[in-house]
Amino acid sequence: MRKEVHFFYMRMNRWNGTIMLIFLAGALTLFGPVSGPWAATCTPTEPDMLGPFYKPNAPARMSVGTGYVLKGVVRSSADCSPLPGAVLELWLAGPDGKYDDVHRATITADDSGAYRFESNVPPAYYGRPPHIHLRVSAKGFKTLVTQHYPEKGANGAVFNVVLIPSQ
Repeated sequence: MRKEVHFFYMRMNRWNGTIMLIFLAGALTLFGPVSGPWAATCTPTEPDMLGPFYKPNAPARMSVGTGYVLKGVVRSSADCSPLPGAVLELWLAGPDGKYDDVHRATITADDSGAYRFESNVPPAYYGRPPHIHLRVSAKGFKTLVTQHYPEKGANGAVFNVVLIPSQ
């Protein structure tokens, strides 16, 4: 008799867990993602130096060379929501280690906050490690200046950017 009772309670616990999962999935479908104090948060991307070679108004283009693809999603630190229409200005040294207008671009994040940028593999120069500069802005958010540092031998990376609301 005891084994039967134990078996019954174990089956009920499994059913209760399954029912709870179904309930939560249904609630998310009906009401959308959680907001308020229980909402997910994203850690803001660390700023980095602008450097002396920034020039505003780079041409709108997704590629300034080949060999390295940088992609990611621009999100809000408040609730991790994507930021469609965020503007990313990118610049890097060319293969010769010098900055020029050919290696500058402006990209607008798509409807899901995603971006993709192709360039040459950034070279090291003057003792600096290889890097790509980014200046990222979106309406209602603080502008971020940061840098992406490719791993040695890599031909691309995912670099998600998280902006802080300007409030």
